[in-house]
Amino acid sequence: MQRLQGLLPFATLIALSIALTIATPHFLTSVNLASVARQTAVIDIMALGMTLVIITGGIDLSVGSTLALSGLFGTMAIKAGLSIPLSICIGIGTGILCGLLNGVLITRLRINPFIVTLGTLEAFRGLALVISKGLPVHEIPDAFSFLGDANVLGLPFSLWVLAVCAVLMHFLLENTKLGRYAFAIGSNQNAAYYAGVPIQFHLTAVYAIAGLLAGLAGMVEASRLMTGQPTAGQGYELQAIAAVVIGGGSLQGGEGSVVGTLIGAFIIGLLSNGSDLLGINPYWQQVTIGGVIVAAVAFDEFRKRTFASA
Repeated sequence: MQRLQGLLPFATLIALSIALTIATPHFLTSVNLASVARQTAVIDIMALGMTLVIITGGIDLSVGSTLALSGLFGTMAIKAGLSIPLSICIGIGTGILCGLLNGVLITRLRINPFIVTLGTLEAFRGLALVISKGLPVHEIPDAFSFLGDANVLGLPFSLWVLAVCAVLMHFLLENTKLGRYAFAIGSNQNAAYYAGVPIQFHLTAVYAIAGLLAGLAGMVEASRLMTGQPTAGQGYELQAIAAVVIGGGSLQGGEGSVVGTLIGAFIIGLLSNGSDLLGINPYWQQVTIGGVIVAAVAFDEFRKRTFASA
């Protein structure tokens, strides 16, 4: 059953790709596939951080707002005359600070992650709107578009950024103490505590990393749109969570993988792109994605009950 769960997302991605190739001649074109890659890369980068959070048994509903705030600060820095690399670092640093705040509130005040990040979702979004007065940041140098819109060796540069992030996250989960502790905390936090795991430190680090990746995604999104939008990223947190769950991650913690999350995000991206190509009402996309999430969670629960009774 575990092997089936691991293969199911990949099989679904292949079947969906074949179905769209048959259904529309516009799907399997370099222009369309590059567009899907660019659009999905932002969600994928965020979802990598969400994978780490969900493995610990937590949740981060604030990543969409963190993306907006980071992209806003980064583009404001560019417009103020700072160099593009430094401005990107400012955007990423904003994301880290947002993640650190989440981690400190969760670990020090012992507030449920759902409540904390639900509150910071509103707080970060409100802060972005207050600072920008609800207006986007324009007049950004064309050179900034390289991060989100350029091609390198025939592939979108944002896809290379995603690949580097995925490799680093896979290494973190499989070969570092933080990765091992994340699985331990998500599997049984009390047991991890009595085993001597510094839970507060590592949970704070997990949320900081999720914030870092949301900040990076914010800069990629701002580069792709060539504007700093205070309203950017609305609903992205749900897509990031969906990518992890569809890819085999468990909302109860202790399970998740980089490959599964990447596949889950691309499934969501293909569902959205395919609906656009086939002229399906965009509102039905939300219904479809919601149904896929419920099905993935139901399968996970069925698998666990089967193993428990075996």
